[in-house]
Amino acid sequence: MNECLLCQQAIASTPSWQALLGLEKQTNICPDCSKKFQRADNKEESDILDRITSLYSYNEAMREYLHQFKFLQDIRLAEVFADELRTSLIGDAIIVPIPMHPEKKIQRTFAHVDELLTSARIPYMHLLEKLDTVAMGEKSKAQRLAMKPLFAVKKGTTILPSTYILVDDIYTTGTTLCHAATVLKEAGATRVEAITLIRAER
Repeated sequence: MNECLLCQQAIASTPSWQALLGLEKQTNICPDCSKKFQRADNKEESDILDRITSLYSYNEAMREYLHQFKFLQDIRLAEVFADELRTSLIGDAIIVPIPMHPEKKIQRTFAHVDELLTSARIPYMHLLEKLDTVAMGEKSKAQRLAMKPLFAVKKGTTILPSTYILVDDIYTTGTTLCHAATVLKEAGATRVEAITLIRAER
């Protein structure tokens, strides 16, 4: 019997032929915790990003999840939304996680977007490097508009004329994703989309 990754309560399973044959999909969180999350399934477009898809809203349950995962460094929680991410990233596009600045990665000990993709068993490529350590939430609108590029293509990397999907945990103003998409398109990408786990209100 599995334990819920969020509340540690036992997850009851219903006997079935799928379970007997080992074909039943494993559940990582219990029904009570699952229904606290609010699906967004939000789709947007911008001048730079050809499509932005966000899976969940930023409610209290998601805020607590993100705090425990990112800041309390509970890396097991990368598994919670693995099925949803895997379903959303089916296709032939090149998957590119939004990178952390090396200093931030040392502080946090792991790259949370990489772990989300790894838990979902989604192949990805590190094509970008982060140039700034300051989070977007710490900048005013005027500061965001006046910013220098946040990212650069990694040295020795070739950007093909293909479709790329950027992956990040949360989408608020869109500044981070737009900076990353601009760099990829200027380097040769023909289409850049983005998928985020969470859509936060501005």
